[in-house]
Amino acid sequence: MVSIARSSLLYEWRRYLAAVLAVTFAGLLTVVQLALLLGLFNTVSVPLDQSTAELWIGFRNTASVDLGRAVSQSADTRAWMHPGVAYVERFVSAYGDLRRADGVPVSVIINGIDTSGEASAFSRLLTPRQRALLREPDAVLVDVADANKLGAEDSTLVEINGKRARIVGTIKGLRAIGGVNMLASFATARRLAPETANQTTYYMVRLKPGFAAELVQKEIADSGLVSRYSVWQAQDFSVQSQVYWLFESGSGVGTGFASLLALLVGVAITSQTLSAAITASIKEFAALRALGVSRHSLRCVVIEQAAWIGFIGLLLTAALTVAIALLGESANIAMAFPVWLLAGNALIMMAIAVGSGLLALKPLLNTEPVTLLR
Repeated sequence: MVSIARSSLLYEWRRYLAAVLAVTFAGLLTVVQLALLLGLFNTVSVPLDQSTAELWIGFRNTASVDLGRAVSQSADTRAWMHPGVAYVERFVSAYGDLRRADGVPVSVIINGIDTSGEASAFSRLLTPRQRALLREPDAVLVDVADANKLGAEDSTLVEINGKRARIVGTIKGLRAIGGVNMLASFATARRLAPETANQTTYYMVRLKPGFAAELVQKEIADSGLVSRYSVWQAQDFSVQSQVYWLFESGSGVGTGFASLLALLVGVAITSQTLSAAITASIKEFAALRALGVSRHSLRCVVIEQAAWIGFIGLLLTAALTVAIALLGESANIAMAFPVWLLAGNALIMMAIAVGSGLLALKPLLNTEPVTLLR
């Protein structure tokens, strides 16, 4: 029975090609949509994901890291007093209005960070040379993908909030979900946005080896009746920020609905294609019934065919996904392909194929040897 399933796919591949392509593009559409969605929302948590601080202290009950507001200047006191804390540093976030050379305004987010060599902020992105560049007066760094948007290159002078700044370089992995992310020293941030950059948005806490982040988080939390600040673990705050944008922005729900629609279309097309292929081969199946092959065995053939169609579609989807990921990387498009997404999509694709095979069994159940006489 296995040889019959494989042979029919091999020698009558044109009949099943449409089903393979339906599974392939349904899976490809789903994985690319979700990868774009995850890549988009990953940009929200860039300060968290690209820094090495284990704990973040900010205004109480802040929903997302990009929505931070000024926190109490004494919010870091308990952190400094804790024996497990190695270092506490400030993080400043301010908004600015950048004017391009042609006068077009662009909203920017000015991230004021510690530029010393041992700092945690964006330590996974910045090189020692780039930190040294930020120590220059009026120096800012932008993402390489935003350079064209700003009409700027290295050492280009720009105007931010009516004050002069100089783009001293570009960095990859700094994109923001809204506006343009910029990195600057505290001194530069205060000059560009004095109203907000003089205040602290977050305190970043780096722990000594051997101290559990969860335990330290509880011990440095505000113990007052009305808390002035909250303490988050970096990973938890990152997930919280992305989930907030996923459900609050509406983009997540829309993309999820589009992905579900793609799956339904894939199931419908694959099922109809398999049904058409079985109908076209009805005399062959009737001949097998005349030779004494049971309906159960014929059902196994169809399910086997459906599984092979899903597997071949999975291979094609994998190849196309790699190509799209490389294309997105070269075009600086934010995309994320976590293992759980790829594994889940592969399982869904196989379920589509096998489920479509089950839906296509109806014409087979009516197959009788008398069909040969028609």
